[in-house]
Amino acid sequence: MNFVPAKLDAITAPQRARGRLDLAFDHDGTTTRLDRFYQEGCLKARLPRGPGKEVVALNISGGIAGGDALEAALELAPGAEITFTTQAAERIYRALEAPARIRTRLTAGEGATLHYLPQETILFDGFALDRKLDIELAAGAKFLGIESLIFGRLTMGEVLRDGILQDRISLRRGGALLWQDSTRLEGNIAARLDRPGVAAGARAMASIFASGPGAAAQLDAMRASLDGAHAGASYTGEVLLVRILAPDAATLRRIVVKALGVLRPGPLPRVWQG
Repeated sequence: MNFVPAKLDAITAPQRARGRLDLAFDHDGTTTRLDRFYQEGCLKARLPRGPGKEVVALNISGGIAGGDALEAALELAPGAEITFTTQAAERIYRALEAPARIRTRLTAGEGATLHYLPQETILFDGFALDRKLDIELAAGAKFLGIESLIFGRLTMGEVLRDGILQDRISLRRGGALLWQDSTRLEGNIAARLDRPGVAAGARAMASIFASGPGAAAQLDAMRASLDGAHAGASYTGEVLLVRILAPDAATLRRIVVKALGVLRPGPLPRVWQG
């Protein structure tokens, strides 16, 4: 019997997850309709039936590790209304070499309404994440978005002693930059979060951002909803911005749900209610 020696590189080389979504929605004057649907690799999308138009994204790879690359694009025609969310919290695992790379681009035409409501991102010890979110709005378009981060599996007592986070958000209207946010943390993440000027010991945080007709008028109601929380809200440059810090994921979720209720009519997507 002849044996062919196995190639060690082929066995030990880590597998990389790749995923891409490209979705577009049209509006016929009364109804929002799917115009383009493309999915590739580990990223999938579902359009559940119901009174509101929802897109639920899911990553069938089971989580994101170093070297993985995910891209998503969502485009709304003038007048279209869509809520984009995720099936569950996304998990960012330990990176052995290159960071995980996530790119998301959202485009809303004139008079469109786009709610970008992904569930939390959970960061594991040793993670490395390079993430970028680009939002382009036309005149009169309404936008509501959230990004939430959980630093470690808190119920398991995990402490993030090593990690790299590079997170960037850009929001433009008619090509003009309204707001840009950049977060970078590297090294002993837990020690950095313990600093009073960074997170004062919080292990969960969220940013909520809204722009469009009616956003400015919600500032007082938003501040009232945050009463008692380690959070703040402001309105500047056509953007209503909310920052929230919390000791754990459950506390953050309660504060976020209450805050989103100020800006969003009706219930949150069903996947948030599990």
